[in-house]
Amino acid sequence: MKYSGIGGQAVIEGIMMKNKDSYATAVRKPDGEIVVQKDTYVSIAERVKFFGLPFIRGIFSFADSMILGMKTLTFSAGFFEDDEASQPGKIELWLDKTFGEKMEKVLMGFVMVFSVVAAIGIFMVLPLLIANMCRSVVHSDTVMAILEGLIRLGIFVTYIKLISNMKDIRRTFMYHGAEHKCINCIENGKTLTVEHVRESSKQHKRCGTSFLIIVMMISILFFMVIRVNSVWLRIVSRIVLIPVIAGVSYEFLRLAGRSDNPVINFLSVPGMWMQNLTTKEPDDSMIEVAIQAVEAVFDWKTYLEKNFPNKAP
Repeated sequence: MKYSGIGGQAVIEGIMMKNKDSYATAVRKPDGEIVVQKDTYVSIAERVKFFGLPFIRGIFSFADSMILGMKTLTFSAGFFEDDEASQPGKIELWLDKTFGEKMEKVLMGFVMVFSVVAAIGIFMVLPLLIANMCRSVVHSDTVMAILEGLIRLGIFVTYIKLISNMKDIRRTFMYHGAEHKCINCIENGKTLTVEHVRESSKQHKRCGTSFLIIVMMISILFFMVIRVNSVWLRIVSRIVLIPVIAGVSYEFLRLAGRSDNPVINFLSVPGMWMQNLTTKEPDDSMIEVAIQAVEAVFDWKTYLEKNFPNKAP
């Protein structure tokens, strides 16, 4: 496998692919037509060099993913608004009057902040509070840290299982699989055709799902070492250490995406396993969308000529 540098995410009935500062969002409209929007996005780490340093860049890379993810999701959702949704309500009219042209950015900012706060509450604070109920019978801080980590993982798996039963989410997971398959197809030296993409794996080590699992695993190690007596101080420690844990997790994910080392591959297994829940096998029409997103930002033929001269088209 040869690192290509491309990555992406699934959106509503489509896929966003990013290569360096260029990204393209391909969406299959309700009438069956595939529309592709290409644009550029300069990461926070590129704009501020300090933020690009190892163990610091991880948290800002996550912020980049959220910002670009919200932008591309909004673009894809625009093709599927029904007539009722297109009629602005009182709140929308007030927001439009108050913020004007900045309304979309304000709403995106609010959604991002709310999502982060909710995620911290559900996946960091709640597991601690649940585990703390067992403190009267579990006296080992190490066991408590492991128990908290298992509860955190259980909440995450339950959440994914529940939302995967929703039709729209399941289709998004299928597009997620198509995204991975395209990248794996290229990085394993195959020409980017529907047939070759279909044969490729829907799991990839650089996936955001793997990042979340790595965060949960590394958090257990951190909380085994960092011990405080007060439950409030433990809550504060969980929140304060999020950037540190994210930074360490990002560096491992970055290394894993560029390495075929057996040890790294072994440590990547939990994240790859979890991708069985967040990726589904796509149909050929979804693969076609993914291919168009890739081709809009990545010259895969030149890449194959350089890295797989015997397999290049």
